[in-house]
Amino acid sequence: MPWLIIVAGSLVAMLTFGPRSAMGFFQLPMLTDTGWDRTTFGLAMALQNLCWGLGQPFFGAIADRFGTWRVLALSGVIYAAGLVVMAHATAPVWLHVGGGVLVGLGVASGSFGIILSAFARNVAPERRSMAFGIGTAAGSAGMFLFAPLSQGLISAYGWSDSLVYLGVLMLLVPLIAIPLRGNSTSGSQREAASRQTAGEALIEAFTHRSYVLLVSGFFVCGYQVAFITAHFPAYIGDLGIDARYAVIALALIGFFNIIGSLSAGFIGQRYAKPSFLSLIYLGRSIAVSAFLLLPQTPLSVIVFAIVMGLLWLSTVPPTNGLVAIMFGTRHLGLLGGMVFLSHQIGSFLGVWMGGYLYDHFGSYDPVWWIGVALGLFAAAVHWPIEEKPVLRPATA
Repeated sequence: MPWLIIVAGSLVAMLTFGPRSAMGFFQLPMLTDTGWDRTTFGLAMALQNLCWGLGQPFFGAIADRFGTWRVLALSGVIYAAGLVVMAHATAPVWLHVGGGVLVGLGVASGSFGIILSAFARNVAPERRSMAFGIGTAAGSAGMFLFAPLSQGLISAYGWSDSLVYLGVLMLLVPLIAIPLRGNSTSGSQREAASRQTAGEALIEAFTHRSYVLLVSGFFVCGYQVAFITAHFPAYIGDLGIDARYAVIALALIGFFNIIGSLSAGFIGQRYAKPSFLSLIYLGRSIAVSAFLLLPQTPLSVIVFAIVMGLLWLSTVPPTNGLVAIMFGTRHLGLLGGMVFLSHQIGSFLGVWMGGYLYDHFGSYDPVWWIGVALGLFAAAVHWPIEEKPVLRPATA
């Protein structure tokens, strides 16, 4: 294992995933001060997820060609700028520009797709799943650390100053990311020179049945986790449960997400990734159904957080592993980014519908049950995916 690269990438993942996973804690204090409604905040977070998804293939392709470090350095600057604009938003448009567009692009240029592509170029194929699990677990650690950190900052300094402090932290990303220099032609696992262009790679991928199924299923992951990240603190408050349990719940999701991601990396090296993904999505639907149907108490919130934490980002290592197996690493940033675009379209809908349907029905229940149905859909579409490389015609 190239541990310097893995440690540096993991620290970057922790920093870039941390603040955006804690956005839900800013919703109620911000809305109390500004008088905006939940639809306004929900739209900003939905835009964040959509820009994250739209930017991921673009930044992935840039990293493939011009180098990972350049893209990650840009990420730290854009991310910091977005958090500062969000902190000083005097109208909804600035919330949407800062917390939505800029933070979304900051995460897109510094998230899993960029980092795991760098891992894939430097880690032997038989160890990639474990390396992907480590990187994903680091993002989970960011969620675990930034949940109490963000709530503590808000309590001590208010929501606006807290966003500025988080923005300053993002300026560490360009420094930490220095070991991640190199593009798709570098690294110990670089492939033979290929004449395949990015456009040809996209055509090949989207005419491959298993890739299309993978893209379709990952949409569901985004819908489920983004809705919980953005709206779970408010949902807990609506139940009349003490707000500290929302902090505990998101911290538990982050902590058990670490265990789940590492376990997913381990399992993905030894068992079929498509069937493993089907079981994850089925497990999510069962967990959400049980949480909604059983009495909702502080204890049930904690149990739900633990179970969802184990299943939270455990989809990422096998999903990225499947893309690398199918198409290799030459255009992995681009093709992995396209899969993640589907994830973020789902995230956009989960976050936006959470606010929109709540304002119309006074309840989050419709959004929860849509997520249950989508989980069953994802379990079905992942099962027939074939875990093998695409067949390409021999070249002279």
